[in-house]
Parts: sequence; C-alpha cells; structure tokens
Amino acid sequence: QVRLVESGGGLVQAGESLRLSCAASGTVFRIDTMGWFRQAPEKQRELVATINSAGNTIYGDSVKGRFTISRDNARSTVYLQMNSLKPEDTAVYVCNVGVTTGWDYWGQGTQVTVSS
Repeated sequence: QVRLVESGGGLVQAGESLRLSCAASGTVFRIDTMGWFRQAPEKQRELVATINSAGNTIYGDSVKGRFTISRDNARSTVYLQMNSLKPEDTAVYVCNVGVTTGWDYWGQGTQVTVSS
C-alpha cells in the first residue's frame, strides 16, 4: 500500500510559477514510476509528466518546455515545477505512483488555478 499527499497548488496569475510536491509513504521500496496527471472541468484526465526510477521523463505536449518533473528517492517525493503558467493549465493536478507489482496509486489532487 502506498499513500500519497500532494501540496503546492493555489491561485496564480498567468506567467507565474508554482511547484507541486507529492510525498509517498508506505511500501515505497516498490515505487517505480511517479508522475502527475490533471483534470479540468468537463475534460478527460490527461498526462502532465512522469518520471521512472531511472530518471527518464515523459511530458504531455501542452506542457513541454514549461514544466519540469523531478524526484527525490530518499524522500519518496516527486515534484512538478510549473513555469509560464497559462489559464488553460487550470485543473486539479493528481499525483500517480506505479509500483513494481503492477498496481498504481492516486493522490487526492490539488487545485491549480491560473487567472488571465
């Protein structure tokens, strides 16, 4: 079992930055991939970014060049640095962790709102 606690969301103006954190606890030794998804009202959940245990990253097309994902394995924490935020980045950002057994876990989500 892995538990996830997200933090760092909030209200910012367009062009500003935010940093999200997601701390994992429980059977963290099984964690492989860590990442972020987001869901805006009336839209499907979409990939923001993921990072695996080797440090390889994948970004959604809409955030490439603006967002950076990183992880601190000693703290079992994944970060999402979001720069040059746009109103269309407004969504609930949800942390996701995949473990070596094939299960994945989801956080509760943190709201990010970008005003124009």
